[in-house]
Amino acid sequence: MLSDLTLAEHGAQLFGGALRPHLSDMLAVLEALPAQQAGVRISGLPALRPYLAPDGPVGAVANQCMGRDAMPVRAILFDKTAETNWSLAWHQDRTICVRERVETDGFGPWSVKAGLHHVAPPFDLLSRMATLRVHLDDVPATNAPLLIAPGSHRLGKVAVETVAAVAARCGTMACLAAAGDIWAYATPILHASDAASLPARRRVLQVDYSADELPGDLQWLGV
Repeated sequence: MLSDLTLAEHGAQLFGGALRPHLSDMLAVLEALPAQQAGVRISGLPALRPYLAPDGPVGAVANQCMGRDAMPVRAILFDKTAETNWSLAWHQDRTICVRERVETDGFGPWSVKAGLHHVAPPFDLLSRMATLRVHLDDVPATNAPLLIAPGSHRLGKVAVETVAAVAARCGTMACLAAAGDIWAYATPILHASDAASLPARRRVLQVDYSADELPGDLQWLGV
């Protein structure tokens, strides 16, 4: 049962209907972003911040998972449609988004995505993060739910060449959702996504949360 999953044990937890009372308002805010793109990295959208803050509907879920020090450090809007019906192989999220490149011990390699600086941090920082996926549309089994490998978040950094085999050993869970649901994941969990078999619009706001300050002059991008 999806409702039996817990963040600590399985690496994922469903917060059913957590956004539902605020869904139409959030959709209005997100209309400012480009539509029907595979992923839009969000930087500088002040109207979104109250929803992600500790007293907001998304931030409140992060608080339950991580405590009041949790802060939103990256947000991406995924918009899967019949025209943008992609798939993703099994993988771990291993980078964070920062304001500018500052060479820092233990951080690297660096990359630039959509003009924003990304870097791989020490893995223990990732292991303390949580990723919230805010569902803006229904996601039945036919509309490309996220697939997770329960428990894989406890395995540390998984070698790329063994990711598929490790995911198979852990088993697969499809994270079905209704519009307004929020799924919380341990950021390092192995996950994947198939193309939708019956494509319909599937918008997901993905927000990474951390309670850590970055060392030196390195700064989270934030939202």
